[in-house]
Amino acid sequence: MIPPSATRQLSTAAERREALVEAAVAAFAEHGFHGTPTTEIAKAAGISQAYLFRLFPTKSELYVAAVDRCYRRLGDAMRAAAEDESAPGETALERMGHAYAALLQDPTTLRATLQAFAAASGEDPAIRDAVRRGYGDLVELIQRLTGAEGDELRAFVARGMLMTVLAGMDAPSIDAAWARELCGGELEEKLPPRSSASRPARKPAR
Repeated sequence: MIPPSATRQLSTAAERREALVEAAVAAFAEHGFHGTPTTEIAKAAGISQAYLFRLFPTKSELYVAAVDRCYRRLGDAMRAAAEDESAPGETALERMGHAYAALLQDPTTLRATLQAFAAASGEDPAIRDAVRRGYGDLVELIQRLTGAEGDELRAFVARGMLMTVLAGMDAPSIDAAWARELCGGELEEKLPPRSSASRPARKPAR
């Protein structure tokens, strides 16, 4: 039998690892992989930097764990939306689109997603592989739960990427012809302005 003290020690280690990954998600989302010192993450998690490196021997491994966490959250939310048939008249694909749009309203989720794409363009193959894996799992989830393929799948994924970029710039809050054009149509309700200012009034077409 495992002594109670040993069980508690294991539990504490698991809890600290969980707190560390959550702190890493928030910190990396704000400052990116290269702009975030591990001392800052350790402080936010309430542990020492030495203990951080006991849990994750390299900063890259910690970032991969943060990326995995973000993509798992995206997948969980989109899976729940696809399986929720309470909204009459909506397809699973439409419900997943609404769920993704809602996720983009969370600043940490939005920034973490954009930072992951930026980090994947760097020289660290482990990070690049983690982002590819997370994105690929998300695409396969969409295929599996909706049956979308070919042009339909590509259009849905492309729309999601457009939404991510527009949300990152807070394009819905500016009064510019290009922003009105890209944020209009079906995206108008999905992408509310992030700033305190209301969405600019759409100018009538000429």
